[in-house]
Amino acid sequence: MEITEVIRRGILTEKSAALQQLDNGHGKVIPQYTFQVALAANKYQIKQAVEKMFNVKVVSVNTMHVPGKTRTIRTRKGIYRAEARQWKKAIVTLAEGETIAQLQP
Repeated sequence: MEITEVIRRGILTEKSAALQQLDNGHGKVIPQYTFQVALAANKYQIKQAVEKMFNVKVVSVNTMHVPGKTRTIRTRKGIYRAEARQWKKAIVTLAEGETIAQLQP
């Protein structure tokens, strides 16, 4: 799998912005960034892709599967229920002092 296929997009929400400023308890900020990644990607591939794309040092990668939500569509012909696709989220912890400028709030 190529690097451009592994990382789909960066996720910038209030919660992910708070992770970038999170203190580790010793007065040092350990930045964490959130990405939507390919379902078949593993932690090692995600780490390599982030390091090559953004020129940073990755300390750890946490991944999780996000299930698709059921959507209800109301039309003249009736009510349809459709399931959104599941996707995979990766939270990447960088080395101290490293940042990704493209994902800053």
